Amino acid sequence: MTVNIKKEFGNTRNRKPDLTTLVYGKVPPQAVEMEEAVLGACMLEKDTFAQVMEIIKSEECFYVDAHQKIYAAMRTLFDKGTPVDLLTITAELRKTDELELIGGAYFLTRLTMSVLTSAHVEAHARYVMEKFMQREMIRISGAVISDAYEDSTDVFDLLDRTETEYYNLSTGNLKKNYKGSEQLAAEAMNRQEYLRSNPSHLTGVPTGYSVIDALTCGWQKTDLIILAARPSVGKTAFAINLALNATTSQIKKNGVGIFSLEMSSSQITNRALSTLSKVDYEDITRGKLNDHQLSSFNAAAAQFAKLNIKVDDQAALNIFELRARARRMVDKDGVGMIIIDYLQIMSGMDNGKNGNREQEISKISRDLKALAKELEVPIIALSQMSRGVEGRANKKPNLADLRESGAIEQDADVVIFLSRPDYQKKEHEVDPMIKDNVDVNFAKHRNGKIEEIAMKFNKDIQTFFDLDGYDHYKNPNPGAAIFNRPAPPKQESSFQPQIFRPNVNPDSIDDLPF
Repeated sequence: MTVNIKKEFGNTRNRKPDLTTLVYGKVPPQAVEMEEAVLGACMLEKDTFAQVMEIIKSEECFYVDAHQKIYAAMRTLFDKGTPVDLLTITAELRKTDELELIGGAYFLTRLTMSVLTSAHVEAHARYVMEKFMQREMIRISGAVISDAYEDSTDVFDLLDRTETEYYNLSTGNLKKNYKGSEQLAAEAMNRQEYLRSNPSHLTGVPTGYSVIDALTCGWQKTDLIILAARPSVGKTAFAINLALNATTSQIKKNGVGIFSLEMSSSQITNRALSTLSKVDYEDITRGKLNDHQLSSFNAAAAQFAKLNIKVDDQAALNIFELRARARRMVDKDGVGMIIIDYLQIMSGMDNGKNGNREQEISKISRDLKALAKELEVPIIALSQMSRGVEGRANKKPNLADLRESGAIEQDADVVIFLSRPDYQKKEHEVDPMIKDNVDVNFAKHRNGKIEEIAMKFNKDIQTFFDLDGYDHYKNPNPGAAIFNRPAPPKQESSFQPQIFRPNVNPDSIDDLPF
């Protein structure tokens, strides 16, 4: 549709009309009769309101102001454990001086007379919710139109906010119903049948490391995994290794989304290519590759290009933007695991609101756990550790060392600490037998055992790997099926380094850290 606009000099041109005028004069979607039927049914039978509350979450879902006040009074009574009926609602509204505002006791009586039975109250409540959702869609769309006309609006931020609001509108009002024991038992039996027939015995995203896979059975859906260490120990390198292992696994390939708040996407890519190509990371960053290195680098780049890895390197990312972008990665790109580098850089509160940083980090960790459950993917969040661990004689980290918030350890399903015996030591001060060793300490494991695993880290090519002879180690998880079978032959993945690996003496297994 176009309109002709006459110019002062007599010419005309076509332009699009102001979209905000398209709904001018229209009455917002509403279902007053249905609202009356729902409220009347709630006052007829004592158990009806509990059914309605599962569908209609708040009084704002009603269009008529009087209906909102009545429903709010019903919620107040229900929260107190008081029966919801005509007399109690009348008394509650009289106590809050709202009885006359809604039309008096007669209005409430008329509502009860508008229905004969509460048999169809769920259908009526859903119809009320549909009208509310239509009104919300109009409100959101109107705000989007208004912001889109502003030159100062960041279009990508507007897209994220719009997607988040629409998603919240749908998920907030179309929640799953609870499950009965019969359904849960059937799901449990089906799950056991699947596990028995699954030759890999991995139920989650493969980590690529035999002992960790045996301990965790892979990173599990809905889990929040905290990976913590002091600066420069290798958190990001380990996370990139986990991403590469997940996307190249021969058991099950999983897409990975990486939110890098500290490093640029090019730095993340260079680290990944160093791991894949086995070319020194420092040579890659300086651009000083010989012909052989360049050939390996190009081959690794071709391999990396085929992997399902998405990298978002926006620096000032808040939890709301991350939620929208992660949801898009999972829904559109088939991502099965999210990595966040790192937790303390994120912002959790709206701009302009001052709050305690510890409270902010607490909110972020809660939101990340909720996001993992919502998207049904594991989320690995990297975290800084406090300096307290450096002041202890044994240098062993514990949960209290998580920086800025005790809520992180509460919300996380798994907390892993990385520590290196040679951390910040000069080469001549390090015992050659423990050089490049990394202790992977599972300090919290909600669904498994607490263990400490020894690994190696080749910093030159940014690669973590298992020690040879893992089958000689003490079993970190006797219940893990992978240890109940003969140890599989060692298979090097396409990107693990061919470097010196010490032999393990079976007679010295008591001295191993797990």
